[in-house]
Amino acid sequence: MPYSHGDPRASGLLEVGQGNQVYWEESGNPEGKPALVVHGGPGSGSNRRSREYFDPERYRVILFDQRGCGRSLPNAGDPTTGLAHNTTHHLVADMEVLREHLGVQRWLLSGGSWGSTLTLAYAQKHADRVSEIVLSAATLSRHADHEWITCGVGRFFPEALERFRAGAGGAENVIAAYNALMAHPDPAVRDKAARDWTAWEDTVVSLEPNGGSAPYSSRPDPALHTLVRLVTHYWAHDAWLGDGQLLRDAHRLSGIPGTILHGRHDIGGPVEVAWTLAKAWPDAELVVVEDSGHTGSDEFDRLKQQALDRYALTPA
Repeated sequence: MPYSHGDPRASGLLEVGQGNQVYWEESGNPEGKPALVVHGGPGSGSNRRSREYFDPERYRVILFDQRGCGRSLPNAGDPTTGLAHNTTHHLVADMEVLREHLGVQRWLLSGGSWGSTLTLAYAQKHADRVSEIVLSAATLSRHADHEWITCGVGRFFPEALERFRAGAGGAENVIAAYNALMAHPDPAVRDKAARDWTAWEDTVVSLEPNGGSAPYSSRPDPALHTLVRLVTHYWAHDAWLGDGQLLRDAHRLSGIPGTILHGRHDIGGPVEVAWTLAKAWPDAELVVVEDSGHTGSDEFDRLKQQALDRYALTPA
């Protein structure tokens, strides 16, 4: 059964530099084990439902909206918002500023999808600040991963891939093309690009048990534009990570227990991604959920809550 947290106990906007303010909130036991939820996207913003995996009697749960999205300011959905200071390295630094602001010595990190890339980047830089890691639908943001999700997986959906590429004007580099369209001065052009991009992302998860609800394109317009602008910004730059960097530096996670949960039916981010990560990170256990894709399942939720219940018993 999911845990109930109610309204946040505390929240605020934290100045992190370059004119950015990051929104954060916390709930649960103020004396409990600190846990930071690292949301996906990039640009999805935090979701309070993500707290439901954490026992509020045992955890001090902290949510935050990464630069440019959710309730953080300024918002990247506004095309006048510059993104020169919105990179993986800036987000990692923001997490450290937040940790210090909240007086946390060490925390468990829980990241899903893009949030797993950011979690790994943070943990490899600040391993002494991480007690455990729980990853859902692991991503590594390698160039090949971005090529697969925007082209290779089209082998399953050739008609939709043709429409997706047509939306980018048939450009060879479809990610860069959509990134440019999201900076176009005409709002109608930006809106069409955002809708074409999220229609494709919906298609990629459409075969999954929980993938039929248009999870990407059903977002309100402002959130839709924020998501697509930031996703294309990050993917166009391969998240400012050296290709394969997170695997090469997995040794820096030595001593940090981890659980990687991945759906067998996640074709946009195949289970090979999680399997390869688990091979490079000896302290991690890989849990392949047979009835799940990228969008999860009841069994996925049960196993994730089980892992977090187990980690709640160990001191931070």
